[in-house]
Amino acid sequence: MKNPNDSFLKGRLRSIKYAFKGFWILITTEDSIKVQLFVAFLATILGVFFNISNTEWMVQFLAIGLVLTAEAANTAIEAIADFIHPEYHKKIGLIKDIGAGIPTFAALISLIIACFIYIPKIVLLF
Repeated sequence: MKNPNDSFLKGRLRSIKYAFKGFWILITTEDSIKVQLFVAFLATILGVFFNISNTEWMVQFLAIGLVLTAEAANTAIEAIADFIHPEYHKKIGLIKDIGAGIPTFAALISLIIACFIYIPKIVLLF
């Protein structure tokens, strides 16, 4: 909650503190984020192995960021839905299913990007 006595700088520093708190909560408690971080680690190892270009690195990290952001958004949607209506409810289930579609879109797009980057390099190995 915003403190009206905070200066602009103090307010921004407080926001950064909360942002890193949320970041830490996500990477330490959410299994889906942990899985995506592991996949990102593997993609980074592949990038080093195949010596991908700077442009490919940028696109790869944008794709990784897209998936992690989508997973975080889905986690927030699920937490809000569970808070509002803890018991099963058809409409809450629909909202959570739609929320789960967000990282699915991101993961599919990232998979396509990975294919564009790595299939030509894998073909050259054979």
